[in-house]
Amino acid sequence: MSASNAIQQDVIAFLQQELSTIDGPPKITTTHISVIFLSGERAFKLKRAVAYSFLDFTTLEARRIACERELEINRRTAPTIYKGVVPVTMDDGQFAVDGDGEIVDWLVEMARFDEATLFDRLIKVERGLRRPMIEGLADAISEFHTHAEISKARGGANGIRKIAENNVKAFAALPDEAFSAKDVNAVTSETLARIDAQQLVLDARRKRGCVRHCHGDLYLRNIRLVDGQPTLFDAIEFSDDFSEIDVAYDLAFVLMDLQFHGQRRLASFLLNRYLEVADEQADIYRVLPIFLSMRAQIRAHVGAAIFAVQTDEDARDQELQIARDYLVLAKEYLNETPPRLVAVGGLSGSGKSRLAREVASHIGLAPGARVVRTDVVRKRISGIHPNETLGAEGYTAEMTVKTYEAFIDQAREAILAGQSVVLDAVFAMQDQRETAEALATELGVPFTGIWVDAPEDVRIERVMKRERNVSDITPEIARSQSAYDVGEMTWASVNSAGEKTETVAQGLRILGV
Repeated sequence: MSASNAIQQDVIAFLQQELSTIDGPPKITTTHISVIFLSGERAFKLKRAVAYSFLDFTTLEARRIACERELEINRRTAPTIYKGVVPVTMDDGQFAVDGDGEIVDWLVEMARFDEATLFDRLIKVERGLRRPMIEGLADAISEFHTHAEISKARGGANGIRKIAENNVKAFAALPDEAFSAKDVNAVTSETLARIDAQQLVLDARRKRGCVRHCHGDLYLRNIRLVDGQPTLFDAIEFSDDFSEIDVAYDLAFVLMDLQFHGQRRLASFLLNRYLEVADEQADIYRVLPIFLSMRAQIRAHVGAAIFAVQTDEDARDQELQIARDYLVLAKEYLNETPPRLVAVGGLSGSGKSRLAREVASHIGLAPGARVVRTDVVRKRISGIHPNETLGAEGYTAEMTVKTYEAFIDQAREAILAGQSVVLDAVFAMQDQRETAEALATELGVPFTGIWVDAPEDVRIERVMKRERNVSDITPEIARSQSAYDVGEMTWASVNSAGEKTETVAQGLRILGV
């Protein structure tokens, strides 16, 4: 054991005693790089004196810098959580927190919070994470990315390749029994080949400003509710290479984590909402499979590193199985899935938008097809947020023509980038439906049209009950649509008057998934 490790073990023992209360000793959580002490309303994080291929905390100075950096970067998104950096001192053989003696280690002081508000806890609770909360998370991530500092020095093809190569090194340092060398090599070599193939796209994204000082460790454990709002915390402080990254690589971590927890549906909601509010382009789909796989690879080798230091046999088995499951997911992300085009139409209140977003997660590249909505496209053209109400000027005949042109263009771009698309519009006019079908013919992809129908009273009731909906449709407008002459309807029909699950089941049967 090194001198740093020996002193730190004494510091940990001291903190266990120092932070004990009448309710007992502090709760301690140990990760591969930190020890967290939870006591009363306080929390302290100690950087472990460890070295990996991606960091080195073996010196006191390195740990001080990391603590101060953690405070600085996390106050961007969670200022109420991060309180300060305090030293652990030793005077005449006695340790103290923020004492007058020699500094022997450093702590990040934080406000303790209810762990039930963590997203990795909420996802295990029935209806703990629902669509409105996921959309709120997408808005929070988009807002963070928009204001994050642009980086020109890192990222791009070279930056992401460096991270991928570090994954290779991390896997190589693991015990032989952790993974099959063949499986690891298949995933990592394919990742490097994909990065090389998308070099121009990755570099173009950097040039466009997509590489920013991001969170870097954006998975469910590092997101919590603060005053009912999704809040990002515990960002990476120890490596600019891991935090000054493509915003899509940042987002990919939470998308992957949702899917790993069996919630590809929520991951699809998150990505589509992010694309509705963020400044993104369709080339995200050319690189997202790479990013998703790399995120799963990281969780795989980190999990295997945790497995390697476990002493309890059951804990070892559990950590190893989780790590192997991540590697399986990493491989799945690199599978090819040919794109297809689906169009979902129906009068307002029919449930077409709900059906469109629900079927999206079942088709296309993970975590699901791109859902393009005329309601959102119209507002983005008008320069307002999807949740804002658009005035009459946004619904002129001229604006409607522009909306449908941009609507089709967005679908074309996503399909050309390799992703399936679900078009969501009223599609009351036959020429609009023919335009959607013609797009599929133009691009040589399969097409499925679905017409969603429900009685007028059901439609009106649904419109009246809407909350936080991007549509500006009123009950009066929805009622007037009953008089529409939709012409010859050749699309498959879905009756949405019943339960949501049955409506979705009808749609999936039509799609053959």
